[in-house]
Amino acid sequence: MAEQGFTKWIITFTVITASLLELIDTTIVNVALPQIQGNLGATLEDIAWISTGYAVANVIVLPMSGWLGSRFGRKNYFLTSIIIFTIASFLCGNATSLEELIAFRILQGIAGGGLISTAQAILLETWPREDVGIATALFGLGAVVGPTVGPTIGGYIIDISSWPWIFYVNIPVGILAAYCTYTYIRTTPKTGQGQPVDWWGIGLLAVAVGSLQTVLEKGETEDWFSTPYITVLAVASVIGLLLFIWREMSTDHPIVNFKIMRHRSFSVGMVTSFILGFGLYGSVFVFPVFCQNLLGFSALQTGELLFPGGLCTIMMMPFVGIFLKKGIPAQFMATIGMFLFFVFCNMLSKSTLASGTNDFFLPLVIRGIGMALLFVPLTTLAIQDLKGAEIGQGSGLNNMMRQLGGSFGIAALTTLIHTRQGFHRSNLLTNLNEANPIFIERFNAFINNFISKGFSMSDARHMANQAMEGTLIKQSLLLTYSDAYWVAGMVMLCSIPLLYLQKFKRNVEIPADVH
Repeated sequence: MAEQGFTKWIITFTVITASLLELIDTTIVNVALPQIQGNLGATLEDIAWISTGYAVANVIVLPMSGWLGSRFGRKNYFLTSIIIFTIASFLCGNATSLEELIAFRILQGIAGGGLISTAQAILLETWPREDVGIATALFGLGAVVGPTVGPTIGGYIIDISSWPWIFYVNIPVGILAAYCTYTYIRTTPKTGQGQPVDWWGIGLLAVAVGSLQTVLEKGETEDWFSTPYITVLAVASVIGLLLFIWREMSTDHPIVNFKIMRHRSFSVGMVTSFILGFGLYGSVFVFPVFCQNLLGFSALQTGELLFPGGLCTIMMMPFVGIFLKKGIPAQFMATIGMFLFFVFCNMLSKSTLASGTNDFFLPLVIRGIGMALLFVPLTTLAIQDLKGAEIGQGSGLNNMMRQLGGSFGIAALTTLIHTRQGFHRSNLLTNLNEANPIFIERFNAFINNFISKGFSMSDARHMANQAMEGTLIKQSLLLTYSDAYWVAGMVMLCSIPLLYLQKFKRNVEIPADVH
């Protein structure tokens, strides 16, 4: 039964706030890793587990969230997740060792996995059927803007304070969200009580998804399959996934209902959600690395660059919901969104070493508008045929696929950057020879510059070689990032035909009972 008036809006505020807690924390920590590393005396490889542990725990819980909400009651599960997430945030800020911090981040990830899908189901239940597009748009504010503004918030906090505060800021927000949940969200029945728990399914899900996420998070830094434990985890993920699907299809009380895959729109929607995650998280990953490593921007400057695009997404979301309500096909809006994302990637692929902050404003605004036109229509298309209990399950799987898409995107683009950098370096090296007049002119200019500063001829030649090497590295990196943008853009552009495999519906109605 839909809510009305003040109650509807306070519940909407509550679930979006709780979702932002989890989504911002997927990216806010990244900018603080160097400071945490120095403070806790950890290696770069070890410190990465702060992000990896969170992501692995999060993606394991996501597909189970529908089942957990049914078994314990959606309100109870949602409230418990908020409380645990808030407590875990406090514990993370107070961690005195890397082991403690990783353990508390895993706890935070477990609780966070229960926030996203449950929040979406509560929001769909709160709004009238005819306004489902607006409800999805409002939820999309957090899902799209959260990962985008995370680096901005993280960079600002690190500039004015210390790393524990990136966790402490969650505490007042969590307390407010918990109070509003307890006070305003309606209690839902515990439909799964009395049924046996599929412990085999839970175990196989943890092995399959946890192993896959770990491979994606750590594969590049561990040189992929040249590292034994990555190979073992890759095999475990494949075998675990096959056994998990077999188990869930054969048991009477599965934790993940794969029978909803019979809906063509949902099955295709899983793929498009994966692609959305690839573009959303992949671009958020590549752009800051490009700006900070190559152009010399600070973390705060980079975060501030992303903010106007996030603001455009916020402003566009309600209009997208209204367009859906008026009967404009979701496929058409998603097509425009994918094309705009391609335009954004194309514009960034033409960046130079002289590019400044003003050069990125328009591309990031285009990306922000494109993301607004993607998230809501893609989610609407995916869930349009689901009914009753299927919606909670579908929401969890859909969110999991977006998260996995992001992990695949980051892993793929990181590997691409690593391999293409060597390729471009080899090509550019062919131009560094005495037969190339441009090389001779620049090399001599470096030598003359260093001599004019009082260095000897031999020192000047040595420093000129180093300067040329630095120029070579920068140019090869520039070409490499251009390749990465092109790949991300082409993946999105080539996915447009998938949209038209889903059903066209002028008005998508979601039943109020979404347990």
